[in-house]
Amino acid sequence: MARLVPAVLRAADILELFLGDDATLSAAEIGRRLELPRSTAHELLTTLVERHYLVRRSGEETTYQLGPRLLELGSRYQQRLEFAAEADAVARQVAAECRETVHVGVLDGIEVVYVSKVDSTHSVRLISEVGRRLPAHCTAVGKVLLAGLSDAELSERLKGRRLVALTEHSITSRTELRAQLDQVRTSGVAFERSESNVDAGCVAAPVVDATGQWVAGMSISIPTSRHSDEAWPTWEKLVREGAAELSRRLGGRPVNS
Repeated sequence: MARLVPAVLRAADILELFLGDDATLSAAEIGRRLELPRSTAHELLTTLVERHYLVRRSGEETTYQLGPRLLELGSRYQQRLEFAAEADAVARQVAAECRETVHVGVLDGIEVVYVSKVDSTHSVRLISEVGRRLPAHCTAVGKVLLAGLSDAELSERLKGRRLVALTEHSITSRTELRAQLDQVRTSGVAFERSESNVDAGCVAAPVVDATGQWVAGMSISIPTSRHSDEAWPTWEKLVREGAAELSRRLGGRPVNS
């Protein structure tokens, strides 16, 4: 088991005192409740104030209350919860129309992490799960998210990293990857066929938030046994519409709208 850091535990203990009925607490009261030496309590409180997790109030006795940084963190957490719920709802709509597996993913470094998944209704379906990670350059969702980065940010994330191959069709050339990302930026849609799984292909479109950032990607994944030139335009249309709907729910303007 990894070692826990005592100073971090004490700082968390201080913040959690405010989960009770007290809106403000003095340094002496905090030290007494947590059995902290006066100097330790002072150092922890000073640090939390400096980072805006607490606010210091002067009066007859100096007191502390929760600071604005916690509101920011709570708001971000709430946004993530709302995002997950909206992603699930829209993914279900798209899956109902195409009867194929629908994913929503976000970028973490140069990996895509799936945050939502709705299974195909066909008897032959893809095996995947929420929380799964894959190299972004091997997936349609990942290509969409990499395309949303600036050239400088893309270069920074790729620095010192090798483009691993999951199949013989995976991209391993940075030049080829950048060329594909340019196409994604222009068209607003990404494809991959057997690049992460020899038995499947995907089409994906970007999800845009209120700031204009490509914060997620939505994809339709199809087993190669059901691939056909006639079906791909329909899947592309559906994933564009789904990503656009999720973008609107997040307050963003859909790509190419």
